[in-house]
Amino acid sequence: MSGSPLQILLTNDDGIDAPGLAAMREELTAVGEVTVVAPADNQSGVGRARNEFAVRRTHPWGYALDGTPADCTAYALRGLETDFDIVVSGINDGPNAGNYVVGRSGTVGAGIEAVFLGTPAIAVSSYHARDFFCHPPEEYDFSRPARVARALLERVQGTDIFDDVGLLNVNAPIDVPHPRLRVTNPLADYDQHVDHHEDTTLLPDGDTDQQLDDDETLVRLRDVSWPDTVGYENPFPARDEHRERYPVGTDRRAMVDGEVSVSPLSVHHGHAESQSLAGIVESLSEQIE
Repeated sequence: MSGSPLQILLTNDDGIDAPGLAAMREELTAVGEVTVVAPADNQSGVGRARNEFAVRRTHPWGYALDGTPADCTAYALRGLETDFDIVVSGINDGPNAGNYVVGRSGTVGAGIEAVFLGTPAIAVSSYHARDFFCHPPEEYDFSRPARVARALLERVQGTDIFDDVGLLNVNAPIDVPHPRLRVTNPLADYDQHVDHHEDTTLLPDGDTDQQLDDDETLVRLRDVSWPDTVGYENPFPARDEHRERYPVGTDRRAMVDGEVSVSPLSVHHGHAESQSLAGIVESLSEQIE
């Protein structure tokens, strides 16, 4: 690349010490100047949540922030003197696919915050074609998703793609040699399991001494991000069944087929036309005193 070096902001939601972020940083340093501003600890699943105050700590790569991924993006884009060309969020140690998951992902949330602040973004997540989740992350090699993200960034940077697209959401396999890249759309397929319990033994903090009053019940809300799966949200044991469930062109089908899913997203909550709603609002306007 000619001229000034590309200024890249790198963040994530797994925390600044996550192996996925380290792998992504190593690749991006060959493309431009990389500044890391990432959460001090794990902030998975927080979406685009924001805080008014956050403590900043100096880090050899930039800064660690006691805040959410969106906090990190907002701080870096408005609190640092660097004029960033693009934000890269990841690599997440697990996929972020499907409308519902994308909407609450901290990895994607950092990218959405960037777009609202006028900077294009790429969110990068990884998956394993057998294990599905890359957890614990220390046992996996994130170099392939990092190479995919770097190559994609080099191709799209300087084009007009971000004139129409705010955010590219990428899900790349870590264990598939030479994976095919496919443009996809996030598929809506989601359910919720609700359990009721009479004691607190299932609380994750292990506070078994907490007692419920007679009028209280412990409610457990469990996301079912891949309905009809066996095991912990892992669709791959039923690969053929889910290949038929998810159409070609969706992010989930790409993952079932071991491909790199690239979903171009508009993040500004676009307007939807509804003649029925227009009629209702007009009639209400005539009735309300």
